[in-house]
Amino acid sequence: MKLKKKIYITLLGVLIGYFVLNSIRIYQYSFEYSEDKSDVAIVLGAASKDGILSPVFKERINHGVLLYEKGIVNKIIFTGGIGKGQKESESKAAKNYALRNGVPESDIFIEEKSNYTTENLEQAEQIMDSLGFTNALLVSDPLHMRRAMKIAKYYEIDCKPSPTKTTMYKSSKTKLSQLLYETFFFSLREPLCLF
Repeated sequence: MKLKKKIYITLLGVLIGYFVLNSIRIYQYSFEYSEDKSDVAIVLGAASKDGILSPVFKERINHGVLLYEKGIVNKIIFTGGIGKGQKESESKAAKNYALRNGVPESDIFIEEKSNYTTENLEQAEQIMDSLGFTNALLVSDPLHMRRAMKIAKYYEIDCKPSPTKTTMYKSSKTKLSQLLYETFFFSLREPLCLF
């Protein structure tokens, strides 16, 4: 029994250490930022309700529009499908917002099939391939960037992180909550050899 207990304690210690290490890596990566000239900005979806954007999603879209206005990207891909009980996709709501903010419709592309980050990037990669785009800036919130970039790498998307500087995750409580969420899902995926 003592040997089993030692094994369990050791395994628990390794697991906690792995979780803490990933938290540190995710936090450090959140400061990585690029404005390198790219074909397109991929704006990862977030919540919207009946066409009304959540504050988090609005700031991601604002950053994508800013990159476009500065001439850093030529096109924008908005991702996000139709949530449960909704009539309009996240990406359609994002497109409408960008149109109201001066981005021409010809420079906006959307996909309406995805519900999760993995699906967002799978669909974005298909759009890039179909249009001949070779590189991108990936737009999301800072603490989401490491996991998102790992997934983008899995789909062989040539991209760099460009997290929004106006993220709505501002308080220590919301930052910690998002960090724990990201660490949990990042930690689950790596052992599954998805990246």
